[in-house]
Amino acid sequence: MLRIAVQSKGRLNEDTMSLLKESDIKLKSSKRTLLVQSTNFPLEILFLRDDDIPESVASGVADIGIVGENEYAEKGETVTVFKKLGFSKCRLSLAIPKDVDYPGLQWFEGKKIATSYPGILRKYMKSHGVNTEVHVITGSVEVAPGIGLADAIFDIVSSGSTLVSNHLKEVEVLMNSEAVLIGNTNMDEDKRAILDELLFRLDAVKTAVDKKYILLNAPKDKIDEIVAMLPGMRSPTVIPLAQEGWCSIHTVLSEEFFWENINRLKQLGAEGILVLPIEKMIL
Repeated sequence: MLRIAVQSKGRLNEDTMSLLKESDIKLKSSKRTLLVQSTNFPLEILFLRDDDIPESVASGVADIGIVGENEYAEKGETVTVFKKLGFSKCRLSLAIPKDVDYPGLQWFEGKKIATSYPGILRKYMKSHGVNTEVHVITGSVEVAPGIGLADAIFDIVSSGSTLVSNHLKEVEVLMNSEAVLIGNTNMDEDKRAILDELLFRLDAVKTAVDKKYILLNAPKDKIDEIVAMLPGMRSPTVIPLAQEGWCSIHTVLSEEFFWENINRLKQLGAEGILVLPIEKMIL
């Protein structure tokens, strides 16, 4: 049985549980239970606070965990990073009052900075030769300058709306973060085999993200031009139609690429275009 540590609530929890569901990991129905077992896969989920996940994995309480890259970097635990998962993206940034002129990083010399990530902040400032006073806060870091607790903040930024509402502006991005799958460095062979199967499923789900299966009909004399502009997974499939002079073309494209090129396809005579979702893709 493989044990995975997952954040107990919040956006990272929602994204993680959605990924596991798409990977056909079925769970026993349970509310607010610390440990939940899968009914169709040798996996059990341990729900923890996000900042407890790196230590739980490093110590072997959990075999693997899904956690924000920011928490992994902050805790500095000895674990293996198996995979970046591409969701729960954010950045860790320095922000100051919006009316203050910002000449550069040296502005922070001697300033007090409020943060929930003192390890990352101190390491960064030391590497740039800037001396600051770090004030550790858990919770609403962004209010610190407004109530006189600090001159600036170092915190997670997603859309930036929270900074705007607190009259702050982002001036330095110290790191970009996303969800990562981490694992204990001393995992035995049996658990590693289960992990390999889980990684296979996750890859199949993640590869299909933003991919669409495209079917279209096109005149034979335009096939070469159309195929040349469709990358596909290896190359498009071309099938003759019953109607003389026409073929059906099947391929897989990113949704963005499709919409960027739809007008060109139509100009080349493509018609009857179908765009279908892809649930999983195995390369």
